[in-house]
Amino acid sequence: MAPVSGTSPVPAPPLLRTDRLLLRPLTSGDTAHIVALHTDPDVMRHLGPPAQSGSATDVVAREEVPRMVAAGTNHTDPDGRRQLPHYLAAETRDGGRFLGWFLLRPVTDSPLLPRRSPASLELGYRLARAAWGHGYATEGARALVHAAFTEAGADRVVATTMAVNTASRRVLEKCGLRLVRTFFPVWDEPLEGAEHGDVEYGLTRAEWTRSMKGAQATASDRRSVPEQ
Repeated sequence: MAPVSGTSPVPAPPLLRTDRLLLRPLTSGDTAHIVALHTDPDVMRHLGPPAQSGSATDVVAREEVPRMVAAGTNHTDPDGRRQLPHYLAAETRDGGRFLGWFLLRPVTDSPLLPRRSPASLELGYRLARAAWGHGYATEGARALVHAAFTEAGADRVVATTMAVNTASRRVLEKCGLRLVRTFFPVWDEPLEGAEHGDVEYGLTRAEWTRSMKGAQATASDRRSVPEQ
């Protein structure tokens, strides 16, 4: 793949911090990481055919990455407020290791999801194989769910995945999302397991608020129990 001009090694400042992660806007300097992510067959197993030929990886670098970097950065919402970037790079706080990306964008940008409410946001993520099995997906997704309801004004957070993608379904459930439906999109190149359909998960603001109050009450009860 030919080098991409105009890339910068200087990362953007983080928008969100968790115990272990920094979530910041994607930049052109992330191009090599994104190409590696989108060309890994294991990463793309439940997402789509990986870009493998030289021309396909060049498309990722020259078309997909600029689109992802620009998404949400130069637009305003109906109230005139500037939108946050839709795609956020995930790095470790200890060492700045690139893990992948997370997504929070208006549902109107997704062809698989009906717009069930005017302020619905779609949650997504894509992490490198080395980041699997460490809880990073849940940690980053929970941070975005919290930001969706406390900062972005969402009234609903939704997500989709293949029905057979049990790992991603567990992540969504740990974040409080619940199964809404199973549906069967028509694909030009169906992936293995597509015959079982896709699933939509969702969480409303009211449901999230109740869960947060319940968690706070549980924590308070634990603190009120005297030590034995």
